[in-house]
Amino acid sequence: MKSTNNNTLSSIKYSVLDLVPLVEGISTKEAIDRSVDLAQHAERYGYQRFWISEHHNMESLASSSPVILINQVAQNTQRIRVGSGGVMLPNHAPLVVAEQFGTLASIHPNRIDLGLGRAPGTDQRTAMALRRYQQETVQDFPNNIDELQMYLSEENSTAPVRATPGEGLDIPLYLLGSSTFSAQLAGKKGLPYAFASHFAPTHLHDALRLYHQHFKPSAQLEKPYTMACLNIIAADTDEEAEYLATSAKKFMLGVIRNTRKPLPPPVKSMEGEWSTMERMQIEKMMFYSFIGSKETIAQGLQTFVEETRVNEIIVIANIYDQAARLKSYQLVSEVFDALEVAV
Repeated sequence: MKSTNNNTLSSIKYSVLDLVPLVEGISTKEAIDRSVDLAQHAERYGYQRFWISEHHNMESLASSSPVILINQVAQNTQRIRVGSGGVMLPNHAPLVVAEQFGTLASIHPNRIDLGLGRAPGTDQRTAMALRRYQQETVQDFPNNIDELQMYLSEENSTAPVRATPGEGLDIPLYLLGSSTFSAQLAGKKGLPYAFASHFAPTHLHDALRLYHQHFKPSAQLEKPYTMACLNIIAADTDEEAEYLATSAKKFMLGVIRNTRKPLPPPVKSMEGEWSTMERMQIEKMMFYSFIGSKETIAQGLQTFVEETRVNEIIVIANIYDQAARLKSYQLVSEVFDALEVAV
């Protein structure tokens, strides 16, 4: 995608997306504690924000209540921004979202982000249970965003239905997506746009192009702001990183087989773990994955930024061992820091 931006790794921000993975052999509480631990380390490593996803009815993830988890993380950190990556808006009434995030922003001023997604974050049967059989139309998502923005605005102070707390608070909104629909919508509404390239890379470049083409300045944002989520697993050597990454690949294998289980320990080789077709499917899903040493990661990220001109990279690293997970995020932060000096 061509752009007038001149972004390099030295000029973009870097953040964390956490799915709060359940890891084989540990409890749900331990999984949540691991996420809080990661957020505390991410803050020390210089990450901009720590986002938590919304997923339902999955044995492999403990992120069904992101609002509660966001508060837990924010209470145990000091400066890093904390938010949703994202709240799946069709699952919730806009008024409830405004009140919940208004409460979070009141407890943790100037630290809360509200990322919004259109997907259900689950299978269709569970989505029906969440939405009480309400049928979604194409226009529902844009209308729900408008309603949410209305509740958060100062102009709603004379309306018969108000968000308390929430009204008049400065809670930045972000649109998340893996398609061109959300990209165009984010551009038209003048909101930052985050693309889920960590599992759905196909439309990345088209989405970014359309976002820029349709962008209109808003009260929140004067010029386009794009973010891309990437699988990044770093270690001292390429071989060690590839070994750690087998846990994420086996995790994705469970997704395509619909046998979602807690994150498994790594294996020496994926030979025998998947079929040729499954390997090809996962490699396609994880196309934007950067796995290796700091040097390997730096080369890959620099090329990605030059090609996409994104303003921010959101890092996800599904790693079985917590110490290796923390080290991976540390090494990635060092990649950015080193290039800030070198560029």
